[in-house]
Amino acid sequence: MAALRRGRLITLEGGEGTGKSTQTRLLAERLHGLGHEVVTTREPGGSPFAEQVRAFIIAASTAPHAPMAEALLFLAARADHLAQRIRPALERGAFVICDRFTDSTLVYQGLAGGVPPATLEALDRLVVGDDHPDLTLVLDLDPVEGLARALTRSGGKQLDDRYESREIDYHRRLREGFLTIARSEPARCVVVDASESEPRVASAIWSAVSERLAGAWV
Repeated sequence: MAALRRGRLITLEGGEGTGKSTQTRLLAERLHGLGHEVVTTREPGGSPFAEQVRAFIIAASTAPHAPMAEALLFLAARADHLAQRIRPALERGAFVICDRFTDSTLVYQGLAGGVPPATLEALDRLVVGDDHPDLTLVLDLDPVEGLARALTRSGGKQLDDRYESREIDYHRRLREGFLTIARSEPARCVVVDASESEPRVASAIWSAVSERLAGAWV
């Protein structure tokens, strides 16, 4: 009997309001329509323990804490997420589509938070090991528009997420961080213009998936 083909890990990255959740759903529907098993998930979160960590991290009431402490919380959530959900799905040959993954830690806690890249890379080797994304889709959008979308999504209420509510320069640094990663790893990353309509963004994503992961169809 032939060995089961390992699944593929696709991650969506980008700033606030770029439409990652919507595009995760649309891509999953298209892959599922072709007969593939698809697991959609998110970070922080994705497993019961990781969701508890997520609730603590993003709550506006959470006490201020050092970027290194925050990075360790994310890595703890990721370790459980990988063990409980991502690795089992990949081992049985499923596609896993994750809304945020390692690149968000590098950008939010590294570039914007000040944790040294070498420290995050060492933690990444320890927690993630060889389970890096096969393809990362970076949804790129002017942060002014992204935050406006996030405000619309909240029904016009003031943003209280501890990341969304930060100053615009912070979000500009995040955008440049994701683009820097994409430029440095072109074999893994594809930048997608998220200012386009949802169907156009979905089409661009599908083109990237079809081109980069053609071997996954057989």
